[in-house]
Amino acid sequence: MRMVADQGASESGLRPAGRLMALDVFRGATIAAMILVNNPGDGPAAYGPLQHSEWNGWTPTDLVFPFFLFIVGVAMAFSFRSRRERGASRKRLMTHAVWRSLILFGLGMFLNGFPDHYQLASWRVYGVLQRIAVCYLITAVVALWSKRRGQVFAVLACLVGYWIVMRYIPVPGFGVPGRDIPLLDPDRNLAAWLDRKLLFGHLWEITRDPEGVLSTIPAVATCLLGLLTGEGLGSDRSPRTKLAAMAGAGLLCVAAGELLSLWFPINKKLWTSSYVVFTAGLALLCLALCYWVLDMRRWRRWSKPFVVFGKNAIAAYVLSEMLASGLDTLLIHREGGVMTWHEVLHESLFAPLGNPANASLLYSIFYVLVCWAAMWALDRKGIVLKV
Repeated sequence: MRMVADQGASESGLRPAGRLMALDVFRGATIAAMILVNNPGDGPAAYGPLQHSEWNGWTPTDLVFPFFLFIVGVAMAFSFRSRRERGASRKRLMTHAVWRSLILFGLGMFLNGFPDHYQLASWRVYGVLQRIAVCYLITAVVALWSKRRGQVFAVLACLVGYWIVMRYIPVPGFGVPGRDIPLLDPDRNLAAWLDRKLLFGHLWEITRDPEGVLSTIPAVATCLLGLLTGEGLGSDRSPRTKLAAMAGAGLLCVAAGELLSLWFPINKKLWTSSYVVFTAGLALLCLALCYWVLDMRRWRRWSKPFVVFGKNAIAAYVLSEMLASGLDTLLIHREGGVMTWHEVLHESLFAPLGNPANASLLYSIFYVLVCWAAMWALDRKGIVLKV
């Protein structure tokens, strides 16, 4: 990461005159939600909406990661356009994209081992930042070497191709999905089989990984849909036209995602094609609402807390993961035995304040506020930590 002084430009690289407040706030709210759901005081006791769906279906928590990946695509459209206008060549932009992807992937690997789990035999390779890195790089290639028609084709190729692969290609040792085995069986699907073949022993869920290799294909489509949205927002069309386009596309995608789920269920852990379309639709509606409130109506007094997170989104995520790993690793001896600092904080400060679900939520909110305070300190000094 590199440190730069914030002189009014947002993380997406926009000039002050072209800054899209909606993007900063949407990104900040998404990071806040990501930190909130990733850090419960007591995971099993947390409210259902703050937990991931067990398999097929979705909860509000399952929207957070695709929202952020969608935002990456939107920001890329503005950043590339701004830098091209300042004279950056395609080669220079691609070099930067490769370098940024390598840093993100490396940060993800670092977080997977932090603070003391850097064992080659079990070090997890996949992860949130790793998926962002790969999707960012592939989207950059598509953005720089194709027009809008090519980008739409790439989205369709990812979604249709993934459905065909997961639906019709036999899973070695198990058979054809939908005929010999249930469609999207948790362990007997092609994505899980491939993850086990490539990196068994390095997987988050032992037999599969929610950020695995094959499911990265539709995840690229999520980022590309963000790119298409960003290019539309950066056009010369009127704000009302842009708002109507986002709202209309959002409603259409939500309906299409629900319809597609009849044949290819919505599933976050496999990042199914229906999940991509459905979550992109909801992301479009959320961004449209932010755009109307912040950039058209200019109601911005409430937005500062989210902007603080939005400017240093990756830094906030890295801090939250490092702090969580430290709290879950450091031990303290108490009368009842050995406990982690996470358990001590939750049991001492929050468990007495309410029922288990409320106590878990209060811990999560406190955790978000701690991370926000660190980002606020950076913002006060005009510091933006950029990859």
